Amino acid sequence: MKKSKWLLFAALFSLLLVLAACSGKEDGTATEEPADTDTEEQAEGAEETTEDSSELFEVSVTNEGEAIEGGILQVGMVKDEPFQGIFNWELYEDAYDSELMSWTSNALFETDGDFMLTDEGIASLDVDQENNKATVKIREGVKWSDGTPLTIEDVILPYHIIGHKDYTGVRYDTQFQNIIGAEEYHAGTAETISGLKKIDDLTLEISFKQLSPSIFYGGDGLWTYAAPVHQVGDIPVAELIESDAVRKNPITLGAFKIDKIVPGESVSYVKNEHYWKGEPKLDGVVVKVVPSSSVSVAIASGDYDLVTSFNATKMEEIQDLENINILGRPELYYSYVGFKVGKFDTTQNKVVTDMENSKMGSQELRQAMGFALDIEQVSEVFYNNLRERANSLIPPVFESFYDGELNGYTYDPEKAEALLDEAGFVDVDGDGIREDQNGEKLEIKLAAMSGDATQEEIIAFYLQNWADVGLNVVLSTGRLIEFNAFYDMVQADDPEIDMFMGAWGTGTNPSPSGLYGEADQYNFSRYTSDVLQSAVVAIDSPESFDTDFRAEQFKIFQEHLEEVATTIPMQFRYEIFPVNKRVKNYNIDYADATEIHEIELVADKPVAN
Repeated sequence: MKKSKWLLFAALFSLLLVLAACSGKEDGTATEEPADTDTEEQAEGAEETTEDSSELFEVSVTNEGEAIEGGILQVGMVKDEPFQGIFNWELYEDAYDSELMSWTSNALFETDGDFMLTDEGIASLDVDQENNKATVKIREGVKWSDGTPLTIEDVILPYHIIGHKDYTGVRYDTQFQNIIGAEEYHAGTAETISGLKKIDDLTLEISFKQLSPSIFYGGDGLWTYAAPVHQVGDIPVAELIESDAVRKNPITLGAFKIDKIVPGESVSYVKNEHYWKGEPKLDGVVVKVVPSSSVSVAIASGDYDLVTSFNATKMEEIQDLENINILGRPELYYSYVGFKVGKFDTTQNKVVTDMENSKMGSQELRQAMGFALDIEQVSEVFYNNLRERANSLIPPVFESFYDGELNGYTYDPEKAEALLDEAGFVDVDGDGIREDQNGEKLEIKLAAMSGDATQEEIIAFYLQNWADVGLNVVLSTGRLIEFNAFYDMVQADDPEIDMFMGAWGTGTNPSPSGLYGEADQYNFSRYTSDVLQSAVVAIDSPESFDTDFRAEQFKIFQEHLEEVATTIPMQFRYEIFPVNKRVKNYNIDYADATEIHEIELVADKPVAN
């Protein structure tokens, strides 16, 4: 079985996500990376699927018992605030909405264990590297959840949504502009995107300015979702995000279709009788938001079959429960601390870096703040060694491009103090707090997301880390910020934010384009330079079909951002899946994940502890 796209999109975090949009990556969003600890005792009933002794968890489970007919899968999505409820792949902003959409996914392609697009999904891809063209061909007979046939116009429509001048999302970025005619269409000088050519009712030809290996991962501007023309085609782009077609009754292609939405709280799904792979074995799915403070009790009580976005800080509360299996895998994720060193110019659609006038413009200050963080202790004490300090902005899962030789910013308060002294950040008045280079009081405002009680303790610990080297770091707005408001403020370059702590679900394409390019709205630190832009462009250039060249550009990218320290990686993590024992078979391996239409249950309700 090939991996279903939905598992790759389940967050983040998610988001970062996580924004997981947390990510600017449409595959993104938003999950644990092992530290150097011994393998824990495996959950009862879990299958051994890997010989890698460094793995902390199994990736699959088989529970005995005869499957019942149908049933409703109960899913808990850990979140301490309401979800946004943007059910549209072109417009969604974070990994939680991505997760909710994963049950109804409009994904055109499936991917293999290396995250490359295959021809086994709704669409196949043929790449003409010499002529910078790609041909997308959809299967005949695929239908939307309302029974309407999928057409190539449904594949074309998302491009005209994202590229439209009234588009309110963030995916009109460096990669999208690689499509010939996209910039002219966005500027309003063309009525369509000239690089899109309908060949027949099932086939689309796309012309690009250039192609790179990213095309095989869904990059270079290729869009990997469809949108129903018969439902959203006549809705003005500026009004789309608030339309019923996005907020209440989206038509979809996935195994399930939305039956009922309780805004911000839950989504109920029923099986999609038109699903192209066949009738799902479940009758439906219910996904409910569950607060982090009560999730462990809910798991023990048998309230949920699956729990997503589970936080490692709660691991000790569930690790001995007998009604669940605990699965885990390294996540396509990293958390980071970012420093605001510029703005995003919306008139030019580009990042404008201004080190000279930025409070965080000193490279030594940023580096010192990285060395001052005792992330190792946080990983051990708060996350049960299920996270580890990240040394790079490329997760280790991407073995060909991850630079394991980078030192990263390991805990070294003495080095932090030396850097601050050297740069002129000294304690002028003897109160233990350093002034800026002009001898003026220095107060640095940090934006961080709210969460459970542990999150407050962790952020307080980091604030003390900085105080220990003489830096006065305070919380923007005086408190931790709710998830949705946090990213709104960060993206708007709110003056109350000098620095921020976020996370990215990278998605299946390791390219930094979309997150660190000069035209990328998700470049939240607002840093660009000739070196950085050159590397970001080169990674997705025709020259990068030479694997050695591409690997070298990834290395330059990672080394440059480590040096300038405008974005400092904090943690890699493991993604944890508590699975109730009434779920018959479940696999989260990237190369062989369970497809959601095949999920079965062995009891009428989840098993209680």
